[in-house]
Parts: sequence; C-alpha cells; structure tokens
Amino acid sequence: MSFSSPRTSASHALAPYGWDENWEAEFAPYAAQGLLPGRVLRVDRGQCDLATPRGIVRADTEFVVPRDPLKVVCTGDWAAVDPDGDPRYVRTLLPRRTAFARSTSSKRSEGQILAANVDHAIITVSLAVELDLGRVERFLALAWESGAQPLVVLSKADLVPDPVGLSYLVQDVETVAPGVQVLPVSSATGEGLDVLAAVVAGGTSVLLGASGAGKSTLANTLLGEDVMTVQAARDVDGKGRHTTTTRNLLLLPGGGVLIDTPGLRGVGLWDAETGVGQVFSEIESLAADCRFHDCAHEAEPGCAVTAAVEDGSLPVRRLESYRKLLRENQRIVAKTDARLRAEILKDWKRKGAEGRAALEAKRGGGGARHSGW
Repeated sequence: MSFSSPRTSASHALAPYGWDENWEAEFAPYAAQGLLPGRVLRVDRGQCDLATPRGIVRADTEFVVPRDPLKVVCTGDWAAVDPDGDPRYVRTLLPRRTAFARSTSSKRSEGQILAANVDHAIITVSLAVELDLGRVERFLALAWESGAQPLVVLSKADLVPDPVGLSYLVQDVETVAPGVQVLPVSSATGEGLDVLAAVVAGGTSVLLGASGAGKSTLANTLLGEDVMTVQAARDVDGKGRHTTTTRNLLLLPGGGVLIDTPGLRGVGLWDAETGVGQVFSEIESLAADCRFHDCAHEAEPGCAVTAAVEDGSLPVRRLESYRKLLRENQRIVAKTDARLRAEILKDWKRKGAEGRAALEAKRGGGGARHSGW
C-alpha cells in the first residue's frame, strides 16, 4: 500500500484503532508538517509503541515530558510522530476526549493517568470474593468523571450456580450503580460474553479492577486467543498477582479496541466531584429538597437526605459512602487549590466558633437556672 497521501490512507489504515473524521481534523496541522498520526498501544520506560499508517513503530517520548503528570504519554493517546528516523520521537499529543485518572499513593498528591480516549470503562468485579460495594462506587466515580460510559462486569459468575443468588448479587450492585448496566459474565461457561462483546465492539474500552478480578482472562476471551498472561487467584481470598504489568491497547476481532490494565490496589479519587454526584444521583436529587442549599446532611433541620435515611428509603451505608468520597475528594483538590484550602479553613473556623458559642450559651443558661434556685 502506498502512503503518498497521508490524509486519506491514514484514516483508512487507523480506522480499526478508532481513527475518524474528527481525529483527522485535529491532526491536520501536523499532517501539514509531514508528521505521522499514531495511537499509543503501550508505554514503557520513556518509549512507546504506536499503531501508524506504516505499521507498529517504536518512539521516544522525551519531547512530551510535561510538569503535569496527567499530561504524560498514555495508552490510548493519539499522537504526532516522526515519519522516519532512528529513533523516532513523539512530537505532541492530540487533545484527549476522555481520560481515566486517579490519585497516586505518594505524599505529593499527584494524579496518574491510566487510559485516554476511552468510550467504555468496564469495571470488573470478581464473584469469587465478597462484594465490596464501596469499592464499586469508587471505581464508578472515577469512570463517570473520565467522561466514559461505565459498565460493571461481575466476573466468574459460574462460581455462583444458584440463579436466584446471582440475581440478588446483581441487584446489590445495581443499587449502587444508577444508570449503569450490571452484567454477570463467565469466561468458563460463556455467560454474558455475547453482550459484552457487543459493547466493546463499539469504540475503545478499558478493563479496570483489582488483581484477581479476571481482567486478563476476559481480555483473552474477547480476543479469541491467549494474548495476556493469566495467573490463578489464591483460594484463601480470591486475590491474584499483577498478571498485567503495563497498559496494553489491543485490537478486537469483532471490532473495537480494548485496553487491559494492571490490577489496582488503591483507587484514590482525583478531582471527581461530578463523578461522585453521578454515582449517588439519588442523594443529589434528595438534596434539592433540603431547607438549606448548603446542607451538609448531618443534623440540619429540614434535611431531605437524613429524612430519607430515617424512613428507610435511603440506606445508611449509602449516605456514609457518599460523605466519605466527598471528603476524600475535597482533601485531594484542596492540596492543589490554595483558594479551596482557604475556604475549607474558613468553614472549619466558622463551625468551631458556632460550636463554642452554643456551648457557652448552654453553660450560661444552666448557670442562670442554678442561681435562681
């Protein structure tokens, strides 16, 4: 095939990787410079593999080393790369449509980009262990914040042979995932795989979940071959080792591309207030009926949220999880936002003053009553 006309041939050669007219328009200025478009398949130690109109190439990323760790080259990125040379270099990245990010466990409070330009975030939860609904909510918050459409896959469904018991587990997850499809899947029996294959055939999907959740097994099943190494989970707790050590973008035989990721032990929020609101949409709806617009849903009069807890229509666990994620997100954002830090400090001082005033009033009232005896 000749590549003398990069604009038309590139769109054809890269179409299986998600190239479309919008990406072509974004890339036009770089095409005029003679650069090649490419999609990042894998990043490893300052280099990356890219799918380009000339096949898979290896390129250095040293020209794209921003101060912001969320802007480094990532699996799923679209890039402009040198057409020739040894080594080749990634010259720039095209603006991302979506980005899945989390906070790192470091004390520097940095964000970490996990996957870029993703359409579907497939949160994989193993049924080999007890469901952790709080962890599901955390993944969902990050997924919604990324701009991708979440899907919860309950893997290893064959380990729950009782259909009624399996339906209850699905319902439990559906209660914490409003607006999200929950799909029980088994790579062993094939249950749910036809539905999952149809979802991932449309665009770019990323597999997310803890070690041992069965992501690599699912990836191999969807690919139709053993591309990803799989290790058995421990019988004692169902946890697995990090089978996948890098994020890999893979073409699916039925269309679409799949990004497999290492198991995530920590899933810290990163500026995900909108995502948290989406996960707890029923609480956000209730809050609209609170008497005070800045209600904290704790002890304020006229709180519609606490009223829902009291009448049993809102589970206590759900409200506690909502509060926890909002507090965590606020702490993360405050570490990088001086204005927000000042507002939080001001709010703490105000609440402290109100508490002291209430205590003094209580003491004063008690003293007056005593002096009149």
